[in-house]
Amino acid sequence: MKFSLSWLKDHLATDAALETIVETLTKIGLEVDAVEDRAAALAPFQVVQVVAAEPHPQADRLRVCTVETAAGEIVQVVCGAPNARAGMKGVFAPSGTHIPGTGLDLKPTKIRGVESNGMLCSERELMVSDDHDGIIDLPADTPVGTPFAAIIGADDPVIDIELTPNRPDCTAIRGIARDLAAAGLGTLKPAAATEPVAGTFASPRRWAIAADGNACTYVVGRSFRHLRNGPSPRWLQDRLRAIGLRPISALVDITNYVTMDLGRPLHVFDAAKLSDDTLTMRLARAGEELPALNDKTYALDAEMTVIADTAGVHGIGGVMGGAVTGCTETTTEMFLECAIFDPVQIAATGRKLNLQSDARYRFERGVDATSGDWGVEVATRLVLELCGGEASEVVRAGTPPSPPDPIALRLGRVAQLAGVILPAARQQQILGDLGFETVANAADRISVQAPPWRPDIDGEAALVEEIARIHGFDNIDPVPLERLTSLSAAAITPAQSRVARIKRALAAQGLHEAVTWSFMARDHAALFGDVPDCLALANPISADLDTMRPSILPNLILAAGRNIDRGHGDVGLFEVGPQYRDDTPAGQALVAAGIRQGNAHPPHWAGPARVVDALDAKADAMAALADAEAPIANAGVFRDAPGWYHPGRSASLRLGKAVLAYFGEIHPGILASLDVKGPIVGFEIYLDDVPLPRRRGTTRPMLHLSPYQPVTRDFAFIVAAETPAADVLRAARSGERQLITDVALFDVYTGKGVPAGKKSLALTVTLQPTDATLTDEQIEAVSAKILASVEKQTGGVLRG
Repeated sequence: MKFSLSWLKDHLATDAALETIVETLTKIGLEVDAVEDRAAALAPFQVVQVVAAEPHPQADRLRVCTVETAAGEIVQVVCGAPNARAGMKGVFAPSGTHIPGTGLDLKPTKIRGVESNGMLCSERELMVSDDHDGIIDLPADTPVGTPFAAIIGADDPVIDIELTPNRPDCTAIRGIARDLAAAGLGTLKPAAATEPVAGTFASPRRWAIAADGNACTYVVGRSFRHLRNGPSPRWLQDRLRAIGLRPISALVDITNYVTMDLGRPLHVFDAAKLSDDTLTMRLARAGEELPALNDKTYALDAEMTVIADTAGVHGIGGVMGGAVTGCTETTTEMFLECAIFDPVQIAATGRKLNLQSDARYRFERGVDATSGDWGVEVATRLVLELCGGEASEVVRAGTPPSPPDPIALRLGRVAQLAGVILPAARQQQILGDLGFETVANAADRISVQAPPWRPDIDGEAALVEEIARIHGFDNIDPVPLERLTSLSAAAITPAQSRVARIKRALAAQGLHEAVTWSFMARDHAALFGDVPDCLALANPISADLDTMRPSILPNLILAAGRNIDRGHGDVGLFEVGPQYRDDTPAGQALVAAGIRQGNAHPPHWAGPARVVDALDAKADAMAALADAEAPIANAGVFRDAPGWYHPGRSASLRLGKAVLAYFGEIHPGILASLDVKGPIVGFEIYLDDVPLPRRRGTTRPMLHLSPYQPVTRDFAFIVAAETPAADVLRAARSGERQLITDVALFDVYTGKGVPAGKKSLALTVTLQPTDATLTDEQIEAVSAKILASVEKQTGGVLRG
């Protein structure tokens, strides 16, 4: 939301410095994003007198001008403007100046053999307008040396604030002024006149609202005739240009001015271009389109509100008007629209069409509920003042919104919720300065009526927030929490510290931590399981982030895709965060997820590059679980990964019935739907299902080291081809739990010497004695236990 300092002072009587205003805005919740000093860019440009303008000796269309500056310096400039003449006042840029409209940096030069030092500028070169038919021709009484910035009002600083969605009142410059006045930074000036302007004739056009569930609840308008729709006056053009809006014509500029000044969007129709005498608010019909004012054509659907007559659609209600019935400089008859729309429906329409406008920005937040009536009167006065003509009687359709119920405020709640003690009179003063009306007053409570420009106020806590922010959060005394014991308790729980260890483990695996949105597009979410309606966001920040994520993987895959598109392949990313099954607390799960794309390692002289596979994802998941001290030795591997994994290259890690993790290659169909190049492997670790280690206290257990040499023995077992290697490893480890410290698979073989339907698994078993060096007899005894355990649990026999 942009506004100039002078525009703000149209509503606020204040002597406060710019720095004080900026600081106060941020303190009361209107965060200042930037302050633009346009005068700095225009500082070199000053008014000069053209002393002489002679024909160029070598070019018929050029003139050699002699200009005199305020310092009395005489400078020669070659100019091609047809209106350059002796005696005129123009705007001069000396050599060394940067021209903002063209990007040119001036330097002394020769044009057709004649020296030129600087430039006489056009309005387009100074980004004042698109006019470049001639140089700027100022009034004869303009003093030489006057900064051009002062002439066009560019010496007026422009403030840009970041508005939160709950402050619809501050989409109006008057609303910002009201907040500053309440904060003690001046006095709010009287509002613009809103008394009814008497019509001189019956309106030949009227409004209608169809009973089809469209977004419009109330609309007001009136007709105008005998208008002169030329350029708007300079003061209005300067106001609009200062905030980045392009002046178009008086009628259009009036709508933009009222929108920014009072937060009241308007629309004007060229009445001569309408087909009949009734404009109707209704839902769009199949196949309807609108060529809009932004030179784009939009396809409409049956959930969008449109403004139409029998000839077709002339506007998207609350978003944008149509080009066909837009007002131009030839307009002499106009029909005015001032409507109230449902914010949710306007927001949905804007998102579907990917269409931003100043009207949508205000309607989707909620406009003043009474502005349908007073907005017409404000606009009428401006139209009659700037365009002349006559105004008809006002026409209406629908029912104006009813005022909300009063809100009760217990005066002690400010201290309870905000931590600041304020007298009752001060609380009432703040609310009164913000436009709240006290309708009941008791010893310990008051009832107030929220002003119509504050549809965001809902309940007692909202009133407390208003009082606290105007009083100043900086004025709330810091109070330390009471210590319950002499020693501080642990700052984090074992589950929280485990998250940090898992992040370190995954980073050690070569993955980069990512932080993505907790929401995503619904069609992407649907690829990763059922998405109940309760996961849809009521007010998403954009149309492609409208659903809470059922899995972290889609966001990571899309992030990898963006890296690939920019030439950064071989991506490894992980994230630890929530994902959602439903909208209950039990439906939120803490998950560590990661993906790898491309090559596991680049080409090397020792060997070629290797593409990532499911075992890389398994290794990442196992490393994280190991650092989390999960009992992974007891976990089983099962081929039951969900459908977003490749059915033959994925699995789950389970501890009993609990799923610790899924891992594997992402399904190629999923990658195609996300438009991301594969292969990509991924994993998901469900931290809530990973049991915490059983230990008493917070100290680490004692480290036990053996002074005796470990012993390794290799075994090769013939097992059924479908037997998971993990089952064989687990069976071997259970053969002698006291001595066996590690079992590792180092070879898988099928072929000659192995029966059909079988495979050979070669293991290395490490034995670590703690009391004495193992004898051959003890080693053989352990080997026999291993063979018996593997045969009993998996049917495996020692390969001959």
